[in-house]
Amino acid sequence: MIQAFYTGIVGVQANQTAIDVTANDLANIDKLGYRGYTPEFSSLFNKAIHTDNPANSTDNYIGIGSQINTITLDTSPGAYQDTPQSTDLAIFGDGWFAVSKGEEIFYTRAGDFTFDKNRDIVNRAGMYLLGTIGSNIDLANKTLLAETTSTPLGTINEQQKLQFPETLTYPAKPTDTVNFFGNLGIEDETRIISGTAIDAYGNKNRIKLLFTKSQTQPQVGSSWDIQASAESNDGSIVYSTTSGVATFDGNGALTSSTLTTIDNNGTQVSLDLGQNFSGVVAIDNFPISASSQSNGLEAGELVGYELTKDAEIIAVFSNGRQSSVGRVGVFHFQNDQGLEAVSASLFQETQNSGKPIVFKDADGNNILGAIVKNYTLEVSNVRMDEGLTNLLVLQRSYDANAKSITTADQMIQKALNMDA
Repeated sequence: MIQAFYTGIVGVQANQTAIDVTANDLANIDKLGYRGYTPEFSSLFNKAIHTDNPANSTDNYIGIGSQINTITLDTSPGAYQDTPQSTDLAIFGDGWFAVSKGEEIFYTRAGDFTFDKNRDIVNRAGMYLLGTIGSNIDLANKTLLAETTSTPLGTINEQQKLQFPETLTYPAKPTDTVNFFGNLGIEDETRIISGTAIDAYGNKNRIKLLFTKSQTQPQVGSSWDIQASAESNDGSIVYSTTSGVATFDGNGALTSSTLTTIDNNGTQVSLDLGQNFSGVVAIDNFPISASSQSNGLEAGELVGYELTKDAEIIAVFSNGRQSSVGRVGVFHFQNDQGLEAVSASLFQETQNSGKPIVFKDADGNNILGAIVKNYTLEVSNVRMDEGLTNLLVLQRSYDANAKSITTADQMIQKALNMDA
């Protein structure tokens, strides 16, 4: 009877702990990235019953209570839900995001991130998201050094706060070639074909070609004098002028041109009239036309940052260009269940979890080791139906253990009364 007291008490304690764990899971079911816990029971002691019967091959034991052996972290993924925010991220597969507060680093599956007023990527609690910042930013001059579609993931030691400049300039790319197209016809009339050219200072200038028929014409075809000028877009400043001659055969195809280059405010620009029928032509009974195509790019100012799939951070500029400038890190552990929970969705490394690592591919390159999607969030992996069912089962077990204590007490009382 005394044993019944002990068995009931430890049973009540174990089931109370399990009820608390399950209730806490249900209370956090609406928390992003929350991981549920599973209480695991084990027998506290077993007492063997001795038997002298050699024919009895069955070992007989009396249980002396149960205990919570361990409380394991459920690492299965939660459900995923779509969101309208590009900064909302979800990990499909193994791994954790890392966020920092001061010198402390935490790990989480909650991907509700945003850009704060300083263009830093933070979670809702203001903790900085960790990852790799690209080497294509000149932080001193706040200038993009190179446009790239992807930023390689750095090593563990290279992961840092994803803090980006509030202002960032996409430098201008000066024009070095302008291609001209059009039909001059054969009439003795002035024709103009213009093209755009970006100078080394990022100014959008104009290259203008003025075609007039030469005084001396070939017996077959036509010849045109060309006066070229490089000037500001509004025509108020003329940077340089040059001239040349273009000759066309009887079919109107370009056979030669002495026009080569022009100085566009310090940058030499090649003037390409094409060959044969590929550029400027002089064809009779065909519509007069004029067009041009040039390389180079205007300078652009930062419009904003975006998070894309595969955890890329993209800088978007006013000139229509964009470039990867960083990448969100995904961290892995040898033993996820060894992580220590510090809040509903934040964990810290321990000796049991081991140090965080970054996965590598067959070539030794650092990789995410999981799929990261934007416009998506991972919710709690706790299921309401399972949680409530387990709670009912644990409550019944608690009641049974409590009843055993009451029964043992009644039996002792009867035993004492018998002695009297």
